[in-house]
Amino acid sequence: MPGATNFMAESNFEEKGPRLIEADHRHMWHPFTPMDEWEGEDPPLIVERGEGAYLIDIEGRRYLDGVSSLWVNLHGHRRAEIDKAVRCQLGLIAHSTQLGMGQTAAIELAEKLTAIAPPGLSRVFYSDSGATAVEVALKIAFQYQKQRSPASPNKSKFIALNLAYHGDTAGAVSVGGIEAFQEIFHPFLFKVIRAETTYCYRCPKGVGVPPCVVCAGDEIERLILEHSDKTAAVIIEPKIQGAAGMIVQPEGFLSRVREACTRADVLLIADEVATGFGRTGKMFACDHEEIAPDLMCVAKGITGGYLPLAATLATEEIFDAFRGAPVEGRTFFHGHSYTGNPLGCAAALANLGIFETEETINVLQSKIRRFWKELAQLRNLPAVGEVRGLGFMAGIELVADKEKKTPFPAEMGMGRQVIMAARRRGLAVRPLGDVVVLMPPYCVSEEEVTWMASVLGDAIEEVSA
Repeated sequence: MPGATNFMAESNFEEKGPRLIEADHRHMWHPFTPMDEWEGEDPPLIVERGEGAYLIDIEGRRYLDGVSSLWVNLHGHRRAEIDKAVRCQLGLIAHSTQLGMGQTAAIELAEKLTAIAPPGLSRVFYSDSGATAVEVALKIAFQYQKQRSPASPNKSKFIALNLAYHGDTAGAVSVGGIEAFQEIFHPFLFKVIRAETTYCYRCPKGVGVPPCVVCAGDEIERLILEHSDKTAAVIIEPKIQGAAGMIVQPEGFLSRVREACTRADVLLIADEVATGFGRTGKMFACDHEEIAPDLMCVAKGITGGYLPLAATLATEEIFDAFRGAPVEGRTFFHGHSYTGNPLGCAAALANLGIFETEETINVLQSKIRRFWKELAQLRNLPAVGEVRGLGFMAGIELVADKEKKTPFPAEMGMGRQVIMAARRRGLAVRPLGDVVVLMPPYCVSEEEVTWMASVLGDAIEEVSA
């Protein structure tokens, strides 16, 4: 296992390390990163290469990639099958536009995606990130209501959950529900009908023991039915809200949302950007309750963590509403320069090939059981309020007072302190505020799963002491 005293000795840090650090501090602007805090790190983590489940920095130190490089790297770094697929595609063509023409890798991937997706999703619209996949879904839903037969032009609103995260473009931020990401941008966001999230640990209704009207699905069902005449779509992260702090929806909640949307003649958009491709223990989170959305957004793990690619899947009924002669103006006028990029599609095809040849979903099950067995032990720590998640997605919420569920003062930055203590031990993870997230690559061994949980426990004890 990696650790503070078990890093690689081989390094060319003395030659280029100080120059890279200085250049980073002079020129880089890192996402979701307080830059004064980053520039104060000593030493900063600057990754040079990867190997399986590990990141290797410019000093040659190894870190287990405990968040799969922001939830995207599924099978490990430098996976031979994906490397080869990208190289082979480079020998053919790196990119060609999808505007008015096709491309072999994009077509083959669309065929694969619709084969593994929930029933009824037969059309694929490519983009380049989770946020753009969501933006595409919102615009499709809005335009569909105007062009369906009979048309429903008044259906123009969206219903979304509080604490939702759907990306950082304007539409995606509008349907998001995390105030820190929204507050300054309110003037140019559109209004959304809000339902409470199923945050049972901190029940929004103050109910001590579930179920309440939120987690039972009563509230969101009521909102969908009450606003059916003006709602184009409901957008939801199925089964688990990632950036909210790994908040899990009770069994049956998703099915109830699906049923209410059907009754109200409202589209259901499933944002599977974080949950798709095995992350919850099923190929898609929707599969846990065997529901099929009308639109589904995928990204992150679609290429196995290699290249930016995203897709929005739609039903044939939705697609048909956009058919017609050019003069009718029914075309979906949206696109990206790199839509359906062949390199990304080739990587995605190889990624899905690994799922098939290695039976990844089946192999994951024993690792998931070990994952939760080990993480359960963290519940005994005084600074741990709750350990929650689904599949290979976990959040450990840190609290100052376990009995009262009192959060640590924000200025303490406990989540950050814990992940820095874990990093010193050779584990690279990230917090969501004071929720420490663990989402390892599927290639980790059960022994490495045990080690990760142990390291997190040691880091939490060190910092909280």
